[in-house]
Amino acid sequence: MKVLRSSYTFAGSSLPRVALCSKGIFLKLMPELAEVEFYKRRWEPSIGETVVSVTLHERNRVFRGTDTQGLVKHLSGSDFREARAHGKQMMFRFGEEGWLGVHLGMAGKLFRETPDTYTRHKHDHLVIETHESYLVFRDTRYFGRILWDRLPSEPDWWKEAGPDLLADEYTFNRMNASLQRRPGTPIKALLLDQKHFPGIGNWMADEILWRAAIHPAKRTRDLKEAERQVLYRRLREVCRGAIRVIAPDWSTPPKSWLFTHRWKDGGTCPKTGEPLRRVQVGGRTTCYSPALQGEM
Repeated sequence: MKVLRSSYTFAGSSLPRVALCSKGIFLKLMPELAEVEFYKRRWEPSIGETVVSVTLHERNRVFRGTDTQGLVKHLSGSDFREARAHGKQMMFRFGEEGWLGVHLGMAGKLFRETPDTYTRHKHDHLVIETHESYLVFRDTRYFGRILWDRLPSEPDWWKEAGPDLLADEYTFNRMNASLQRRPGTPIKALLLDQKHFPGIGNWMADEILWRAAIHPAKRTRDLKEAERQVLYRRLREVCRGAIRVIAPDWSTPPKSWLFTHRWKDGGTCPKTGEPLRRVQVGGRTTCYSPALQGEM
């Protein structure tokens, strides 16, 4: 059992994550629902393995508020039992009562390596070693977060993570209740609120509103019943599509999506062929199609 002390400092800039998709498109994004599912699946092949060693940088910012000594003590010797993703969070269960939480932040990544392939990186802040593999949390910018709890049931930070947008229990009425609680909020800004829409980030919110033909700056109180119904269907559609396309292997979505057109200057709407426009809504850069979604 090893604990490495680190003098890393917090990088305070706000540059976005940059990732390379399978067809060469550079994405600038915070990890959203599908990207989190992608990384969760990287550790899943080790379910059933037993932890033999834990190495971490206990003073690194990613462990803020976490009992690192307890993490090392109780994670070592436990068996890896379960992996879950919800919104922008992941949770991994070790033994009966060990709950490891992971939030990727802006640059965090999970890796699974074998003893033959793993080479330590200076930003590997948590390394869980089994006889068969190394489970690695790497974060070059320290915006991520590692949580640890030993409890007989799920910790509060997981229970309070908000609704599961793909669950059968997530009905139109549940979504509509969120809209009614924030009547004066632009719909784009509300979609980014993780208490109401966990896992939805910038590109997914733009995709949902583009498919629903709703202007991102429109106030929720101004949405008609028919628009709300369409919004619910498109919300679920985009979530399912992102999981289907991106989560397995980080594939690039098809050109029929707004996604593949929103990143470049001079992009055009794949539905109308008219120019896309970028504006600020709720402090976030927003891409939309004036020809499809109208003007405010």
